[in-house]
Amino acid sequence: MPQGTCQGLVPGPHSFEGIMHWAAAYIGLPWSVHGSGPDLFNCWEFVRMVQARHFGRLLPEIGNPEDMLVMGRTFRDHPERRRWAKVDPPAEGDCVLLRRSRHPIHVGVWLDVDGGGVLHCAEGAGVVFQRSDALALNGWAIEGFYRFSP
Repeated sequence: MPQGTCQGLVPGPHSFEGIMHWAAAYIGLPWSVHGSGPDLFNCWEFVRMVQARHFGRLLPEIGNPEDMLVMGRTFRDHPERRRWAKVDPPAEGDCVLLRRSRHPIHVGVWLDVDGGGVLHCAEGAGVVFQRSDALALNGWAIEGFYRFSP
């Protein structure tokens, strides 16, 4: 897929039970490999910000390695992972680990909007909200849903 495109985007604004969802304010914010907010994000820094602002969870800073193998190992081995329990089905605010090959290399936040989907910050697209079918169109597979359990 060409750089800067993302298929299956759900256009904003999003509503939940007729009320504007808080996530609509983030749609379209740009991605940057080392972005840490407030105007540029990588996937982890975006998840950190959402978890702090909307769910009261303070998550650690984790460097964003540009090497995909190192990134996969970071997601697999980081101590922060022990504070999250794998769950199914997901609930609003759960983290979603995504992969394009064997190992997860991307993370987003599950939202109970429009039947459920993932709010995430992706290279070439920025912050988007996508349902499972749109994630698959863009080459993402859901590795699992994770709920904070300190």
